[in-house]
Amino acid sequence: METPTRLIFPRKSLASCVRAYVVRSTVETPLTEREDRYNHYPATPHCSVTFYIEGEVEMVDPPGAVPEPFRAFFGGPQTRPLITYNPGPVRMLMVMFYPQALHTLAGVDMSAWVNRWAPVGEVLGVEWTALSQAVLSARGDAERLALIEDFLAPRWQATRSGGAAAAAGDWVRHLAAQAADTLLGRGVRNIERRIKLRAGQPLRKLLRFQRAEHAFFEAREEYLAGKAVWSDIAARGGYADQAHLCREAREITGHSPLELARVLASSDERYWIYRVWT
Repeated sequence: METPTRLIFPRKSLASCVRAYVVRSTVETPLTEREDRYNHYPATPHCSVTFYIEGEVEMVDPPGAVPEPFRAFFGGPQTRPLITYNPGPVRMLMVMFYPQALHTLAGVDMSAWVNRWAPVGEVLGVEWTALSQAVLSARGDAERLALIEDFLAPRWQATRSGGAAAAAGDWVRHLAAQAADTLLGRGVRNIERRIKLRAGQPLRKLLRFQRAEHAFFEAREEYLAGKAVWSDIAARGGYADQAHLCREAREITGHSPLELARVLASSDERYWIYRVWT
């Protein structure tokens, strides 16, 4: 059976703005188990715009976090894992943005949107509301992605020509360098304030997310190969010890590293978002 979820990367000119698109449909590939309608998301430093073309979503934990109507909504950086539920089949498109990119494009103070959700237009403005309406009315995934990229490309190019571009790859350290390279003040507090304005969270937390992602995926590969030694993985990842790695894994995903590795190695449909990154 075809997988319900696909990860699509943006065109090259948008790679420093959009991390990825996630296309998911359980309309053509219906889920057989009720439990599979739950969706487990990790904490993330990224922002998202999610379009629900068909079906509905309910927030389970924390309750009531998704706004209504929720056909197109913005999600800020998340410091905790989330669980949602789809009562029936869904068709959705999620656009994962680097937070400083949306700050640059729409002037959003990201520190005000940590662990928050709202209709797209409320956060990003009327042009994004019009984009959302067009995306929701489009005839297929290819048309939806084309609408989004044709909307973003000229706006992002304008910010790049002004020297405000973000960077893919090691985006956190690039963000820190940008925050320090300014005439507005180079003191530690000024730099930290600008980082929170652009990304919503302090530099140390952003680096923590980046470290954890690398460690979790390394653990998955070693677990699949039957070679996972957690103390070694912790040491290579820069953790104080294995217990430190375990605490951080639970804070970000709700699971221990071993539980997470087993989930990533399985076909458990509740954790589809974890698998598309691997």
